[in-house]
Amino acid sequence: MNFIISGKNIEVTDALKDRIEKKLSKLERYIKLDTDVHVTLSVEKISHIIEVTIPFHGMILRAEERSNDMYSAIDLVVDTLERQIRKFKTKIAKKEKDVESLRYMTYAPEEPEKEESEENGEFVIAKTKKFPIKPMSVEEAILQMNLLGHNFFVFLNQDTDKVNVVYKRKDGAYGIIEPEY
Repeated sequence: MNFIISGKNIEVTDALKDRIEKKLSKLERYIKLDTDVHVTLSVEKISHIIEVTIPFHGMILRAEERSNDMYSAIDLVVDTLERQIRKFKTKIAKKEKDVESLRYMTYAPEEPEKEESEENGEFVIAKTKKFPIKPMSVEEAILQMNLLGHNFFVFLNQDTDKVNVVYKRKDGAYGIIEPEY
């Protein structure tokens, strides 16, 4: 992990840096990534605030904690991040199990691609994929999309019984496309 520590209305001392790096390094048992960890320390009146942002598997883990003491705020933010990571990894493990069981049922072997020329101005479809659509919530669809590492995911919305598409926007947020008949 590469720590980027900054302060607002507070001098970031070596002791604070060491404490932050020591405590947040405990998260490496969950995150085996070479990623930047952005830490911002600030003081507002008597409140000491720590904000931590970690990019993680295409998502952003973020925690903010306040306390009367910066050292206790650091401890609180580490606890919060550990809970978030465990929750996320539990969801992924459950979804991986579901996806693994579906993988053998849903994907047919790919046919060899046919080469066609675009000389006549037609579009060439390089691949066609068919799969059964399972009813699920929007949240489940987003989790599946992230799990598969795709930018979009087609699913049957369990609330509306209509085919929807969730997608990841360039700003990091998610969008949904719903048909209108």
